[in-house]
Amino acid sequence: MIHLLPPTPEVADELLRFETDNRAFFEARINARPPGYYSPEGVRAAIELALREAKEDKGYQFLVRDAAGELVGRVNLIGVKRAHFHSAELGYRMAESACGKGHASEAVRQVLAKAFGELGLRRLEANARVDNEGSVRVLLRNGFSVYGRSTKSFELGGVWHDRLHFERHA
Repeated sequence: MIHLLPPTPEVADELLRFETDNRAFFEARINARPPGYYSPEGVRAAIELALREAKEDKGYQFLVRDAAGELVGRVNLIGVKRAHFHSAELGYRMAESACGKGHASEAVRQVLAKAFGELGLRRLEANARVDNEGSVRVLLRNGFSVYGRSTKSFELGGVWHDRLHFERHA
């Protein structure tokens, strides 16, 4: 079982360790964070921004903790659009050591309940590289459907990748 909790200033050091420990793993799959992020000040600023965005109903970030309380991932709702849309974009990242254990699927399931429940959102979008089979499975397991494919729309390490675009409705 996993638990979702918003980031707070008290977990800044732990979050920095999580991001630093998994940096190479993440950067092999997604674009790198700015170098300044990987410092106590950078992580604290990111947490402050996350809290401000939640207060302003612009985005919601959650830390994913496993049954032992270990930080194993993050799941986010970004770009909240209210008027006429009531939508957001879903994103997530799991520690390399947590992959294949069902944590991502469960984290997405829980954030869907929050999004379509207390947050009152009606539609979520997500995207995944075509070759990211694990992420595609997570989205399909959670009721997302593919609504498009963009060709050579994501550059990583000088290589262009196709992406699948997913949606899920309340």
